[in-house]
Amino acid sequence: MPEQTLQIAPAATDPDFRSGSIFFVGTATVVLRYAGFTILTDPNVLHKGDHVHLGYGMTSERLTEPALTMETLPHVDFVILSHMHGDHFDQIVSERLDRDVPIITTRHAAAALQALGFRRAIALETWDAFRATKGNASVRVSSMPGKHAPGLLRLALPPVMGSM
Repeated sequence: MPEQTLQIAPAATDPDFRSGSIFFVGTATVVLRYAGFTILTDPNVLHKGDHVHLGYGMTSERLTEPALTMETLPHVDFVILSHMHGDHFDQIVSERLDRDVPIITTRHAAAALQALGFRRAIALETWDAFRATKGNASVRVSSMPGKHAPGLLRLALPPVMGSM
């Protein structure tokens, strides 16, 4: 499949290719900043003690406070979502994330996101790529094979992707 592309309005300043940052929010949520891009992975901002439903009657409890909340998250250019589960895309994010933020994810998750009103869910198959450009900077995300669980348990869980 050809590489999917997204043009993002350039920042007011030239991109800095010499430095970047990785900020761990909690669980699988990270804010990556480089060359003028801000990328959010697997957004989960639930508070300590909150629960998410994982399906089949299973829940998971958040054991720690996130380092950021929805109110303190920076503006993001796009989201990378490994799979559609409450511990990777929680109910707060589902309700409050801008419906126009591009979300790079699996076909399964993209369909679920579109049903929730997210207008820019972009599905990647394994080995497909996505490129975002912002002025004279670009970033490429490739979908990698992912394994959610071993053996037959994987059949009960949603598809997952790794990314590079």
